[in-house]
Amino acid sequence: MDEMLTNRAFLQVVESGSFSAASVELGISVASVVRQINSLEGRLGVRLLNRSTRALSLTEAGGIYRKRIDDLIRQFESLKRDISSYQKDVKGLLRVHLRHSVGTHVIVPALPEFLTAHPDLRVEITLTDEREDLVAQGVDVAVWLGSLDDSNLITRKLSRSRRLICCSPKYVEKYGLPTSPEDLMQHNCIVYRAKHYDNSWRLTKDGRTTTVAVSGNLESESSAVLLTSAVNGVGLAMLQERMTRQAILSGDLIDTFPDYEVSSTDSDIALFVVYPGSKQTSPKARAFIDFLVRLFRDV
Repeated sequence: MDEMLTNRAFLQVVESGSFSAASVELGISVASVVRQINSLEGRLGVRLLNRSTRALSLTEAGGIYRKRIDDLIRQFESLKRDISSYQKDVKGLLRVHLRHSVGTHVIVPALPEFLTAHPDLRVEITLTDEREDLVAQGVDVAVWLGSLDDSNLITRKLSRSRRLICCSPKYVEKYGLPTSPEDLMQHNCIVYRAKHYDNSWRLTKDGRTTTVAVSGNLESESSAVLLTSAVNGVGLAMLQERMTRQAILSGDLIDTFPDYEVSSTDSDIALFVVYPGSKQTSPKARAFIDFLVRLFRDV
């Protein structure tokens, strides 16, 4: 017998003053109400109600039980409302994994508006270019770059990721500017080292693609390291266009192959928002996904 229903029946009997009146309120038979009260008293091993042909009254134990169980049921109902609100309202803790470059240069600068719109939300951001197990790490939303092969994840394309090969004026003064893709083999190239990537740079112009195996004295899995090193004259780096925009405008970086389409894989590289597959996406995750979609539509 459902213990919560039994306790509700007990409280209704006390409030109504009789089994028959309680049965009407509960929408069940008088016999069913009697069975539930008898079952409750049997489990507790104590009589809760004094019964007579004319009236019902609480025993001393019944009075104590009524007060305590009434408080517990009210707390339980409040708890249910609070928990249900997480599936209705944008609130609580949102765990987000972002790529270094796009997170630092595009998403994080736009966060104030998002946080102002959702004052009951706390956002925990991890910057990583590695693809973590979102479920195991308890991540609500991630932004990934490149092809996706996990069928248990839901993805939505944010944008195509345009890349540039850049270097600083300092580097050009010292080593010159490459004028053809093949020239890259004679230059110090800063290599992005991570899963799904190799040291091949692909440059396409007029339908012709040239693939160059580059090398250099610095490798990193952090795009922030690549950007900083390129600005400081270490070598040439392949970087996302959004990440280099400000440095190019300020003259700290030069786009060395402005007439070429650049990539590190054979396929078109795109930026995706990724989140664990489930029957229902939480309102907090949905709000952040919608925020990202709007953000990249305007970038």
